[in-house]
Amino acid sequence: MNSFRGVFVTGTDTEIGKTLVSAILTKAWTATYWKPLQTGLSDEAGDTSTVKTLAALPPDRIIPPAYALQAPLAPYAAAALENVTINPGRLVLPAVKAPLVVEGAGGLMVPVRSDMMMIDLMQRLDLPVVLVARSGLGTINHTLLNLEALRRRGIPVLGVVLSGPENPGNARDIAHFGNVRILFSVPRLESINETVVSEISGRVPPLCVLQQQNSQ
Repeated sequence: MNSFRGVFVTGTDTEIGKTLVSAILTKAWTATYWKPLQTGLSDEAGDTSTVKTLAALPPDRIIPPAYALQAPLAPYAAAALENVTINPGRLVLPAVKAPLVVEGAGGLMVPVRSDMMMIDLMQRLDLPVVLVARSGLGTINHTLLNLEALRRRGIPVLGVVLSGPENPGNARDIAHFGNVRILFSVPRLESINETVVSEISGRVPPLCVLQQQNSQ
């Protein structure tokens, strides 16, 4: 396992805050950011641009996407619209100094190719996962199902980040039944900017400490 290379950030759903959490982790760990599969560029500038701004990243700490696609769809569907075939040979960890924050597109079962889902890419990249989950109703079921799928594949989970209004009961139950660490929480925010990201990043445990705890 490339445990000291960094982490793979995924979520239990779309629009759950993966990009914000990726910016927070990149800021906290002075990391390099990479989103290998970007879709939806017809509607927005993309997550790489967002993380660059929120984490105040210099150019040498940003790896451009391997594939940048226009339609706001899963990579497999978006690529098909542009007659692009996603080549797994381009989806390899870039040779940069650790740590690396890799952000996925959508959740575990999002199609990348006809023969590859996002969880397959996670397995190939061999990084521990940070799972972003909602804090509210329904999250226990969704989060435990995701954790079970990851562990069935032998993919290590560094921890869970809860996004939304504070819910101590859900946090407690996810930690207990999922046998997982809650790394930190991201509250509902009135605005999202560099100052907010910097403040939350100060509450993130160092990556080396988390990896050491997970190996014990």
